[in-house]
Amino acid sequence: MLPASLSRLRSLFRLPASHTDRTHLAAATLRLPQPLALALACATLAASFAAAPAAYAQPEGARIPTVNVTTVLPPTVMAGLERAHVPLSSVSVVIEKVGDRQPSVAVNAGQPMMPASTMKLVTTWSGLAMLGPDYRWKTSAYTDGEVDASGTLHGNLYIKGTGDPKLVPEELIDLVQKIRAAGVARIDGALVLDKSEFDPSTRDLPSFDGDDSAPYNVGPDPLMYAFKSVSFTFSPSRQGVSIDVVPPVAQWQIDNQIRERAGACGGMLPSPQVSPGGNGVVTASFAGSYAMRCGERTLNMAAPVDHSTFFADGFLALWQQTGSSLFATPAGAVREGVVPPRARLLAVHQSPPLSDVVHDINKFSNNVMARNLFLTLGAVEGKPPATTAKAASAVNTFLRRSGLNMPELVLDNGCGLSREEHISALSLANLLQNANASPVAQVFIDSLPIVGVDGTMRNRLTNAGVEGNAHIKTGTLRDVRAIAGYVAAENGESWIVVSLINDPRAEAARAAHDALLEWVYKGMPEEKPVYVEPHPKRAAKESKVAKATHKAPARRRGAH
Repeated sequence: MLPASLSRLRSLFRLPASHTDRTHLAAATLRLPQPLALALACATLAASFAAAPAAYAQPEGARIPTVNVTTVLPPTVMAGLERAHVPLSSVSVVIEKVGDRQPSVAVNAGQPMMPASTMKLVTTWSGLAMLGPDYRWKTSAYTDGEVDASGTLHGNLYIKGTGDPKLVPEELIDLVQKIRAAGVARIDGALVLDKSEFDPSTRDLPSFDGDDSAPYNVGPDPLMYAFKSVSFTFSPSRQGVSIDVVPPVAQWQIDNQIRERAGACGGMLPSPQVSPGGNGVVTASFAGSYAMRCGERTLNMAAPVDHSTFFADGFLALWQQTGSSLFATPAGAVREGVVPPRARLLAVHQSPPLSDVVHDINKFSNNVMARNLFLTLGAVEGKPPATTAKAASAVNTFLRRSGLNMPELVLDNGCGLSREEHISALSLANLLQNANASPVAQVFIDSLPIVGVDGTMRNRLTNAGVEGNAHIKTGTLRDVRAIAGYVAAENGESWIVVSLINDPRAEAARAAHDALLEWVYKGMPEEKPVYVEPHPKRAAKESKVAKATHKAPARRRGAH
């Protein structure tokens, strides 16, 4: 059962918001906790930063958010940073009441930071506000031929995509059935894939971290079938280990050489060697052993073929499920092309509404869905083919028109899987204030993971007071950890919390973020000092230094 306070989340985040411009905060008067007994992390921070690269940033000339404040983070948060060996200079924090754009806490607030997946907040709110929650992508079928009495289409079948981020088998089958309902049983021409909605420069890009097999590295595409990812499920039994593949893909063969064994379950799952063969056949070969005690387990990976091949294999598999092969002859071909002006429309499939897509993007931090949405903004607001530059321009224009001045904002792919994308904690807080006051507020807030309940926050703070009382988007990259969203405090107040950490040790700082969320939930009270014992290696080093200087090692009392 969810905490009772979860039911009031809907009513806490729609307060009137001031639209006062906050791109400059100088010597701001803050509502801070009473002075702490322990002098932790008091810092007077003033920062002005050079404008971001013009290609993906807002135009030069706009003022950079500047913060000149004194603030204190609680001992529990500072202890988390100390244990992770993360200095305060690597951390940005903004905390402010919903509807009140004056921060209560601001640390390095205007500093451009890599946001990781919290950048999805920019893309998803912009998408909801620009396109509307009911926006739907269309995937359409055309032909330049005629269908005879036997159901044979004498001509080509064209499939035109517009970037549907959720074209999974359960959705694509709708288009297949509609084409069949139009009288087409088979074709004696080619299956032509029209991918002109996105510019070729957006396709087949290098993976972010060199791991081409990782599903999170799949790039965008106008005809993206099932996130271009496959799941291999291993099921041991007395007859051996069976392997099932999802989604359905035609011309894929499984070469299963896995041996069943006794003993404990351990080690990595068997990974396939995938090799394309003649006539479009793809063979996934598995070898090695698999323990009975492992039970059923699943390996997820990016399909090692291009988007066009994967879409075609999925389309052909679904067509076969409806009763027959698509091609009238074995020589049937698949190629890319553009729908000719004389072609006639056969069928149209509409995607789930954008509200559903945004829910999946933010709850589960789906990168490729966010990238498709980002490019869609470039295609809709400008003209196809979409490019990342067009998409960034569309988002920047929308943000400026919404009164959001973010000169440090740099957009690359819209999902945060980038070392180029930057934003400040102050700008993210501004965006969350605007989003909360917008007509799409409820859809947007509901898409964010609920602490301790679902999405990427499901397993965090499950026994804390903030469980079920905050909607928080997370972000994680190597050297980056981020949180941003809304907290419903136990005293009935609603708060916006943003914290971005950019540091080689950021991964170890999760406890600091968890402590920050719990502190805000409790009303940001004054806390007792937290003593952090040094790591054994550091303690030994300090002891040696102390002996050399004839001084006792100081007891560590948090980071500053």
